[in-house]
Parts: sequence; C-alpha cells; structure tokens
Amino acid sequence: MTSIAITAQQGVGKTHILSRIRHRLKVNGSALFVYAGVNNYTDLNLVKYQFQQTLADSLSNTGSQGVMQWQEVAAAMANEGFKAIDSNFSSLSPQRLIERFDKVYTSWSARNKNLMDRLTKEVLKTKPNTDPYIVRAILWTLSETQVSFAIKWLSGDELANSNADILGLPNTRKEAQDRESEALKIVQQILNLVSYYNSVVICFDEIDVENNCSNDGLTTPQIIADLVKRLHDTLEQSELGKGIVILTVMLPDTWTNKVNLMPGGTPDRISKYTQRKPIDLKTLDGNSMLGLVTLWLKDFYETRDLKSHDPLYPFQESELRKYGKHGLTVREALKWCAENFKVDDEILPEEPLERFYLALERESKVDTGNYLDEKYNSLIADALSFGFQSLKGQKLGGKTSTGEKLEQVTIEDVVDIEPKSQNQGWINFKVIGKEKDKIFKIGVAVLQYSHGRAVGTGMWRLIEYQTFDITRGCLVRSKTNEKRIRKNWDSYIYLKKLVEELGGEHVDLKVEEIQELIHLYSVYQKCEYYKLNEKQVLEFSQQLTCENPLLLEILSNPSGHIDEEAIEREELLKDFLNPSSIEDADNLDDLSELLN
Repeated sequence: MTSIAITAQQGVGKTHILSRIRHRLKVNGSALFVYAGVNNYTDLNLVKYQFQQTLADSLSNTGSQGVMQWQEVAAAMANEGFKAIDSNFSSLSPQRLIERFDKVYTSWSARNKNLMDRLTKEVLKTKPNTDPYIVRAILWTLSETQVSFAIKWLSGDELANSNADILGLPNTRKEAQDRESEALKIVQQILNLVSYYNSVVICFDEIDVENNCSNDGLTTPQIIADLVKRLHDTLEQSELGKGIVILTVMLPDTWTNKVNLMPGGTPDRISKYTQRKPIDLKTLDGNSMLGLVTLWLKDFYETRDLKSHDPLYPFQESELRKYGKHGLTVREALKWCAENFKVDDEILPEEPLERFYLALERESKVDTGNYLDEKYNSLIADALSFGFQSLKGQKLGGKTSTGEKLEQVTIEDVVDIEPKSQNQGWINFKVIGKEKDKIFKIGVAVLQYSHGRAVGTGMWRLIEYQTFDITRGCLVRSKTNEKRIRKNWDSYIYLKKLVEELGGEHVDLKVEEIQELIHLYSVYQKCEYYKLNEKQVLEFSQQLTCENPLLLEILSNPSGHIDEEAIEREELLKDFLNPSSIEDADNLDDLSELLN
C-alpha cells in the first residue's frame, strides 16, 4: 500500500498524466484503474459513501480484457471456484464465462443446486475474512441479466426486494448517514478482495475546488486528503494480494497551504512513496524544449524513412532555447513547432499524376520491416480502409487471391464501427456496399496478435452482427505457421461460429498484397509534401486498388469452411472434468456446458 502526490500549475498536464496511466493499464492489464474526480462529490458530508459509488462506477468501465473490470475480477474468482471443484478444470476467458453463466446457473437451479452458493463457498476457503455478500455480488457481474443489479448493490444503493432476493443479497433500507458510516468498511472489503487478483491504482483528481465545505467547516482539499489518509490507514493493515497505489493531484498552493498543514500525519499518508515530497511537474525550459523537439523530430523522420543532418532541423537551437524560456506547457510548445515548421521546397514534376508515381516509387523503397508482425495491426487496418475508400462508387470485377471473380460489386461507404464504447477499436471499420442490388455491411478486423486472449477479444466482437450492425464479419489474419489459431483458444470457437454459422470469412494476410496498399496509404498521408490533395491520391490509386487481391478477397463471397491450414494441429482438449475426481459428480454436465 503506497501513495503519491503530484503537484503542478494549471495546464502543465496533471490530468493528462492520469489519462496516460489509464490508457497504459488498459493496454497491458497490469492493474485496475479507479478514477475519483472530485466533481463526483456533491456532498462533502457523505464523501465515503460517494467514494464507494465512484469505486463501483470505475470498475464498471471496460478493462484490458474487453469486459468490465468487475467482470475481470469475477472471472478470476469463478475460475478459482471451478478449479477447486475439479483440479482438471481449464480456466476460461471472461467473455466465455459471461456468455455461458446464466445458462449454467439455470441448469444448476433446475437440480435444486445453487451455483452461486458453491462458488462463494470455494472462494471464501482461501479468503475467510472476506464478506461473503461482496464475493457473491461480484460473481453476479458475470450474469448478463443481473450485472446491473449487482453493481448497484456494490455501490451502496438499495435494490427492489425482488431483485435482492434473486441475488441472495441483504437489502436493508438505510438513511444516507448510515450508508456513510458503513461505506469505508465496505470499500476496504472490496479493495482487499479485488487487489488479491490484480493491483489497483486509485486517482484523485481536481481536488482544488474551494466553493464547498462540510458541516465541520473543512474544504474539499481537506476532506479528500482526510479520505486518502483513512483509506491508507485502513488498507495498510490489510492483506493486499497485489497492492494498491493512491495518486492525488493538486495545485502546488493546495499542497503547501492546505494539505501539508493538516495534522495527524495526513501529508505522510498522501505522499508516502516520495516521503512527503510531492512530484512537481514543471513547465518547459530551454533544455527540456530541446529534448522535446529532438524526440518528436526523431519519430517524425524515422516514420518517413528520412535522415536529417541535424536532429533539430528545421529549427535552430538558439530559437528553441529562447522560446523555451517562456514557461510553456508541452501542448503550447508543440503548437508553436507546428506553426513554425518551415522547410525548403523540393522541385517536383508539374503533372499531378507524375508526382503521384514519384511519391509511390519513393514509398515503395521504404522497408519498415515485417508487416506480418502484430505491431503493424493499426497500419494494416488504415491501409485497408484507405484502399476501400479509393474504390467508393466503383463497380468492381477482377479476381481475388483465391481465383474467384467478383461480379457487380459496388462500394458505397467506409465507416467507423458503432457503438464505440462496446467495440473498443477491435473491429477496425465497416465496408458498406451492394452485390447485385443486395446490401452488405462487412466488419473488418485485423488481428495479427500472437496471444490467444487478444485474438479472442477481437473475434467475439466479429460475431456480434446485431450489436455492430454488420451482415458479415471478416477476420484479416495471416495463415502462416506463426499465426495459426490454436484449437484450445476461445478464438477458434468464435472462428467456427463466424465462418460456419454466420457466413463470415477468414482472409489470409499476405505481405505482397498488403505492401502495395501500405505504400499507397503512405503517399496519401504525405500528399501535401508532393503537392497533391487527398482527392487526387484516392483517384490515382483506383487503378491499383481495383485489382488488389486482398481487397477483392474481403469483398468476395465466403466459402463457408475453415481453412485447416490456418489452424494449429493439436490434440483436442481432454475430458473437461473427470467424474472420479469431483466431489459431486452430477455437476459434470453443468460445468461442461461452459465449453460447449
């Protein structure tokens, strides 16, 4: 259990740092993220109860595994419970558990058995001091029908008696002040349990509000500081499995004149890691201005395969040092650089088409590495989207990479996937068009990841036709040995459903077919340098993209069969459960349903 205070003046980047932390944790899954913006605290006399609600709300946000953070924890708990029932149980992804949970629960209930009682019992064996109702409520977040009621209960709100009875949770009517007095203990129980499965980062932001005070006359910064101290002291004595970090950001004056003067060791609890010395974010000076510009230009030139004689070109060191003395924020400095980025013009051909082919020739000579590597997922998706954009309004024929000929196919639009909150960027875009007057909407997902969990997270969205308003899902993934999908991955099950039941497709990603599109997309990105506009690049690209086998294959009619060459040849999973090793073997069929 530790804490860090961060101070900085307005506009230097306090909230931005919290945003970057949230983004990083969502990508790598190394911790759960709780954002406690002070705007959530409307009554400073109920700050503990309101923090309980903030905690429940933040853990309802999507985490690194494509489901709610609550559900990530619940899945770990459920897998632990099933493993305790049978040692041969293979852990399932959160998505798989959520898909099957309600059906399995109903099946147990039909036999007068309570799945939730059994799972709660198994979890509590290793965590005997945990409130069983909190364990039960978190497990209920796996239920698609009960998740909202479970989170409402975890936030401290009252349920209708009928809902509480279904969940098996207590539902005593309480006044606000009673909830306030109990909230800290509930928060401690939740964080103790959640942190057993993953680290937790709690961020208090914008605590500098001065237009409110409690009945005791304490201001917002003092109330929040006291809350952080109480959380620290309460949790420090707990058995936290993977740890908790509390970040608090504020203005330097708030630290100096408010928090640092509070009694009872409050400043030590708020900035424990740095020993009562907040991390102070600075505005730029001459030296840091040079470092910032050098860093951005290095990336700028490398992505364009250019070599500069001077790491600061086209700027002069003296002008950067002079401008950096103004005490700028990073955003202000980058804006100034953009406005003052002046280079000598190159003499280019007069005809736009000649300039286009000159640009394409140069981009074709750029070798950025192995395009089948997963780090190029976004670039490949952008290049494919560009390719389809260039074909809007065109009637397409031509042969696909498998030799099939397209007939009377017209692309009408290329759009983003909605709703974005549920897609989370996994399906890259949607191609809308007509084939013989029949409308199609193809969701395209480039998933070159090596890890099965990431592939599965994208794949389960591809089969959600109704949610994302698509008529066909298309997985774009290389069929090379390194990219074969394993039969014990969730993504294999999703692929079978996509191809064999939903009329979707797995298109082979080949270097030679995507390379051409990446080169064209690079020209599109740099069109201003070559004195071209975006419309010209799209128009000139048509004669190449209309024959690109990869684009045509995505548009072609799916075969309806999985290419076995794209699947890892492994032994099928062994029996899911061994009846001889399970305490109550009549649960075998119910648990097996989780894999069926």
